[in-house]
Amino acid sequence: MGIPYSAFTGAFLNKISEFELLQLDDNNRTEIIDGYRKRAVSAFQKICRADLVNTADDDERVYHVDVDDGDLDELIDIISEGMLVQWLKPYVYQQDLLQNLMNTRDYTMYSPAELLMRVGNAYKGAQRDYTQMIREYSYNHGDLTELHL
Repeated sequence: MGIPYSAFTGAFLNKISEFELLQLDDNNRTEIIDGYRKRAVSAFQKICRADLVNTADDDERVYHVDVDDGDLDELIDIISEGMLVQWLKPYVYQQDLLQNLMNTRDYTMYSPAELLMRVGNAYKGAQRDYTQMIREYSYNHGDLTELHL
């Protein structure tokens, strides 16, 4: 049994509503989302009981790893939350792009500082949720005998 990449992609797309990403052709969208998934897996690999780094098969687009059905939903949720963090991260740093996307009237009607603050708060909230999910996973699935107490 393996975990298809599409399980993570579907969970991630259910968490966002970015029309530009959804309007891209399949190859470009897949490439972007795969980058989010790889970075989320990389951040989670130290804690995760399933080896998602060494079992990845980009040709078949599947992780060749066996995971219990109960753990699979949790794993997909944590990784897709990490993908959400990766998706939000660039928005925190792109004030110039926001100004270029909006016409002058729209940009001056609303404070760019307020918009950036709200985007930053959304990013911090998603990062906090992701970190908390990893902690809970570690607590629920960790082995205390491995600690050097």
